[in-house]
Amino acid sequence: MIIYFVIIFQPHHALMMFRRRYQMSRNLFLRIVDAIKDHDMYFEQRIDALGRFGLSTLQKITAVFRMLAYGLPADATDEYVKIGESTTIESMKRFCRAIVEVFGERYLRSPTPNDVARLLHIGEQRGFPGMLGSLDCMHWKWKNCPKAWAGQYAGRSGSPTIILEAVADYDLWIWHAYFGLPGTNNDINVLESSHLFSNLASGIAPPAHYVIQGKEYDMGYYLADGIYPKWSTIIQTIRDPHSQQKKYFAMKQESCRKDVERAFGVLQSRFAIIAGQSRFWRKEVLHDIITTCIILHNMIIEDERDLNAPIQDAVEAPTPTIEMVIDENLRFEQFLARHKKIKDKNVHFELRNALIEYLWEQRNNFEN
Repeated sequence: MIIYFVIIFQPHHALMMFRRRYQMSRNLFLRIVDAIKDHDMYFEQRIDALGRFGLSTLQKITAVFRMLAYGLPADATDEYVKIGESTTIESMKRFCRAIVEVFGERYLRSPTPNDVARLLHIGEQRGFPGMLGSLDCMHWKWKNCPKAWAGQYAGRSGSPTIILEAVADYDLWIWHAYFGLPGTNNDINVLESSHLFSNLASGIAPPAHYVIQGKEYDMGYYLADGIYPKWSTIIQTIRDPHSQQKKYFAMKQESCRKDVERAFGVLQSRFAIIAGQSRFWRKEVLHDIITTCIILHNMIIEDERDLNAPIQDAVEAPTPTIEMVIDENLRFEQFLARHKKIKDKNVHFELRNALIEYLWEQRNNFEN
């Protein structure tokens, strides 16, 4: 382990091996280590009454990363890191809680006005003006689910699972994560329970202004599969397209919708702990683990992102102004109106038809 952190052992191949072992660059890892050590004294190396040094910060956090990246059981880290099972489990719990508290506000935030402007720019470049990302769910198997809950959490596979709902963009950055519902629920139940559109319904979400076929819209949308409801903020594919225009739309929609599935695949590849079965007992710990994996995933994307890519050059969006409404009845009426607008089925079909015509025009212009 020491060869990864001593300066004299830093040839190019060692840095590449570090990236392979820890799933991130050495600089990013050390930045995380320093932040966690400053946040939680548990990770500081201490000296006992006999003057003997205890476990180092790198030992504890390396053991945690071995569990996250390789999905190892806690007692398997003793062979490499020389750390006991109980200490590894405690380190895992404290590390995940610290990651959420230190980095959660920045790396698992809702899109800011500038983020929305950038996402709209990416969506327009890909043929979907107004697209903010793609939406889907994945299941995480819960091996140590209490027997009394097994039937409630049994998913399609028959094993207890917990559902994660997520929104990802083209860069695989995960903007929204909602975790905790039992595996017996479907994607619609999860959507109704999640907070995905809560800021939009409350009127505090950044505006998403765009124009399609000469008509202005002020709410962005997500691409999703066919199980999701036909809301104005969700666009699905066409199940059985007949015309060439609809076939082309279905092909483009299904292609762009794969962003969230790619994000799930990369997330599980980087952190094998969520690709296998969870061995922890408490849901709160599972929530911290999967949230930590998502935050680390976004940190890796930021660290490795090509800042010179032209797709980053987006016009900054104006900061939204929030009107202070004193009348609670008026505020509630506005909330209901926005909530109804989000679920407007007529606007959904109108927007989908406009996208079909827009994509077909873009295809013809490209061919000509």
